[in-house]
Amino acid sequence: MKSALKSFLFIIITLSVVEGLFAQTAESLPKDSSSFIFNDDPIASMLDSLSRLKFFDKVSLQITPNKYNFPLDSVPNYSDSIYSALLSKLDAESPFDLIYNNAVHSYIEMYAVRKRGMVQRMLGMSQLYFPMIEEILDRKKIPLELKYLAIVESALNPTARSRAGAMGLWQFMYGTGKMMGLKTSSYVDERCDPIKSTEAACDYIQFLYDMFGDWQMVLAAYNGGPGTVSKAIRRSGGKTTYWEIRPYLPRETQGYVPAFIAVNYVMTHREEHNLYPAIPRMTYADVDTLNIKQELSFQQIAKALNMSVEEIQFLNPCYKRCTVPYSASECYSLCLPTEKIGSFIANEDKIYEYAKKDSLMQTLAVQEVAKIHTVRKGEIISKIAKRYGCTPEDIKAWNRLKSAKLRTGQKLTVYIPVKGNSATASSKTNTASADTSSVSKGKSVVSADATKTSLPANSKFRYVTVQKGDSLWSISQENNVSVDQIKQWNNLDGGKIIPGQKIKILITG
Repeated sequence: MKSALKSFLFIIITLSVVEGLFAQTAESLPKDSSSFIFNDDPIASMLDSLSRLKFFDKVSLQITPNKYNFPLDSVPNYSDSIYSALLSKLDAESPFDLIYNNAVHSYIEMYAVRKRGMVQRMLGMSQLYFPMIEEILDRKKIPLELKYLAIVESALNPTARSRAGAMGLWQFMYGTGKMMGLKTSSYVDERCDPIKSTEAACDYIQFLYDMFGDWQMVLAAYNGGPGTVSKAIRRSGGKTTYWEIRPYLPRETQGYVPAFIAVNYVMTHREEHNLYPAIPRMTYADVDTLNIKQELSFQQIAKALNMSVEEIQFLNPCYKRCTVPYSASECYSLCLPTEKIGSFIANEDKIYEYAKKDSLMQTLAVQEVAKIHTVRKGEIISKIAKRYGCTPEDIKAWNRLKSAKLRTGQKLTVYIPVKGNSATASSKTNTASADTSSVSKGKSVVSADATKTSLPANSKFRYVTVQKGDSLWSISQENNVSVDQIKQWNNLDGGKIIPGQKIKILITG
């Protein structure tokens, strides 16, 4: 063991002796059958959700420097007395009751041992969100330790969604979010707005503290709801502390406060556990926001600023349709890398002018023919998508594929845009190769009588891409048409549609 590590252990042992904490051995810790993390623990699930975030530079870690000279693959572990001594020191400086017991130990093991890779990503995300969260907590005079509540809730994943439907960094349910002033519409979900949701979370936390007057009870109420905590108080015979009412709380809420205590410990002593952040593409100092004056799609912004749509989507998770809406009565902001802010401001008028032209082009008739592609041996979906100028997600949506795996000889429908009027498109379809056919979106092959319609021959359509949660009714309402009209224009027999599917809407006027 290196000298630095020996010095660290000596300090901790001395501290524990002085405080008389060695008497609290593992055998004397409270035994609790519910202290173990269960398989479907939502706290663990939120950590796992970070594996899907593409916001890190490969697998790089910020080891600057490795304070205790641990080998990179070392997983340090300490005795109960060490954990207890360190938490006792944190407790002395905190308004929270940061005690150590078996339940807390289970979550320390989860964060510091079993899910180290996800914790390193979480540490990287903290460089983007913690400065903002700390500023709002400080302004509202709420204990700064509550920044760790966002870790327990979402593992700092701004797009996290629970099984119950809670969303964002602070996991607001729809009703609670609405109560706290967070708006949700077809285009915007402010529960996923990092700044607005943090403001709302602070107000909600203050509301709960005014109700219970105890921070541990506030944590339990934030997770389970104030009604659940009030019921637990009654069932416990009027007890008023978290650990006294804990046996009467739902299983998930029983693990919530121990997880919060464990996060306080691990985030404070991450270097002692050889944990270092995965390097994020951007930190808090690398991003800024501006207000927009016209509706812009992420694709238009990406083209104008030479960015990826994925990057814009990550920085602006509250916009549900990859579009920043505009309203004369409300202000909508756009978060961008600081290096792009100057370019946007300097070229703002040109960007809006380009967006108007681009939007106009998108409303013009889109002529497409559908090709039936036969999968050859060794072909993969990304290669086929590149060949036809689409994305793998398009191919999966068009063919209702659950995965990207293909088999030799499989028939895939792909849509190819062509220039010209309907007659030209029809001619191209008829003269295409043997494996080309006219196909309707969401169906297999269009028969000869499928073209029979009362619409004029020169009718023009625009296409709407189905988003998650859309229905024919919601699309009809947004486009001021009827469900029956949508079915007729798209040759749909039933009402089932899937995300990624393209729906034709007749252009009138």
